[in-house]
Amino acid sequence: MGMEKVGGKGKDSSDSKKRGRRRQKKVSTVQKLYETCKEVFANCGPGIVPSPSDVERLKSVLDSMTEADVGLSPNMPFFRAKETERVPRITYLHLNDSAKFQIGIFCLPPSGVIPLHNHPGMTVFSKLLFGDMHIKSYDWVGDASHGIVLNENPSNNVIQPPNVEDPAGLRLAKVKVNSNFTAPKTSILYPADGGNMHCFTALTACAVLDVLGPPYSDPEGRHCAYFLDLPFANVSDSVDGESVPAEERECYAWLQEREIPEDLAMVGELYRGPKIVAN
Repeated sequence: MGMEKVGGKGKDSSDSKKRGRRRQKKVSTVQKLYETCKEVFANCGPGIVPSPSDVERLKSVLDSMTEADVGLSPNMPFFRAKETERVPRITYLHLNDSAKFQIGIFCLPPSGVIPLHNHPGMTVFSKLLFGDMHIKSYDWVGDASHGIVLNENPSNNVIQPPNVEDPAGLRLAKVKVNSNFTAPKTSILYPADGGNMHCFTALTACAVLDVLGPPYSDPEGRHCAYFLDLPFANVSDSVDGESVPAEERECYAWLQEREIPEDLAMVGELYRGPKIVAN
């Protein structure tokens, strides 16, 4: 009788622990990213920047993420260039559907290039999960404040369009970044600051996790535009009528919108990492 009683308690205790473990099931990192994005971009929209505290909160989640959190590794086929391909093919993995934000991953084989393009009205978080990459980015030259108003109330963070010179269809831009990176912490660009137009060149196989708020939307006028960057000195040697010293001219360029580059080879593939449960 005593043994049966003890055995019964042990069974009840074991069942209780199992139920507790099920209740305490760990939330995946990618699910945490999704939930954080949902909160951060809840009151945002085109040209509206999340509050500084929300920017830091989302950046902190991304900083901690690795390729394993999204089910990737450098030895996967996405990251190998094929000898039969004239241009290395870039693979895009789409993680969620939302009118407020978009999460996706660009998988680049060595020498893969995402040409210079913009992010109209968007706040973008980019995390290089692994690999070596060269990044060149620009901001439009215009209002000294870049038109950004940051406020703890996201609804007040409205971006005013900058005043940009526009001679002969060209727009003046200033270089923000022109460097090589190795899996750095998260970079952030804003609608009018931080390198809104950028180009990625993979020096090795790379994976880039991107969060865009809001996403591109052709019906709403947020289409992805591509640009040629022309040397500043080839067009002018002054900004706002003031001559730019020769040693500073590499800091500027004239950008000209172009059609989608013919040598851009990008395909979409099904994301097979830890699932995101939308709610």
